[in-house]
Amino acid sequence: MTKIISYNVNGIRAAISKGFVDWLAHEQPEIIHIQETKALKEQVDIETIHALGYETYWFSAQKKGYSGVATFTKLKPLQVIYGIENDFFDAEGRFLRMDFEHFTVINSYFPSGTTGDIRQEKKEEYLSLVYEYCKNLQKTHQHCIISGDFNICHTEIDIHNPQRHVHSSGFLAHERAWIDDFLNLGFVDSFRLFQKEAHHYSWWSYRAGSRQKNLGWRIDYNMVHKSLQNKITHASILPSVQHSDHCPVVVELSL
Repeated sequence: MTKIISYNVNGIRAAISKGFVDWLAHEQPEIIHIQETKALKEQVDIETIHALGYETYWFSAQKKGYSGVATFTKLKPLQVIYGIENDFFDAEGRFLRMDFEHFTVINSYFPSGTTGDIRQEKKEEYLSLVYEYCKNLQKTHQHCIISGDFNICHTEIDIHNPQRHVHSSGFLAHERAWIDDFLNLGFVDSFRLFQKEAHHYSWWSYRAGSRQKNLGWRIDYNMVHKSLQNKITHASILPSVQHSDHCPVVVELSL
């Protein structure tokens, strides 16, 4: 069994100070994708993570304290590819791919468009890049799992008070349509294979007690290619894990 977790930690050093390593030691995924590391590898006490049996691969942003992804794995990759071959987004540390013998994983931190039109345009440029990348990847690496913070709620059951947010970045009609198009490439939203109900979220604002009231957004995903769908044995969200304004999302496969 292979357990894969995706987790936007909103700063790996802050998460470690809140007990992240002890939680990881208990959870023991084979692979964990971290988004928004906000740190360089040398700024983190990674020996505690290595002691759990993980090799760590980092793709940090050039800007200090910003963005960045990292993947910790107990399985040895055949190949590690850093970046999506775009100078702007690669400078922000948003895309990390690993090829294993029987499958490929991608860790991605999609841009947010909440700070204005310019960043929304960049977000949509990134969406196009990811779509084309995954479309082309299927020609050589069909057994793919793309995990991360997509910064989009797909359907009305993925967000609290959907009517209020129809004009909000992250729930715009064309962003939601992008997820439809992405799934039509041949991917499945692993969580929705197991849970069809509303009120399951992976991010909550720090404002107004949103997490305590469960006023959240489901924007973190493990998207699994249909060629692996019959291998998926479990998928879940872990809202009780609180090192961040996000929580971990899990998928398990019999690989």
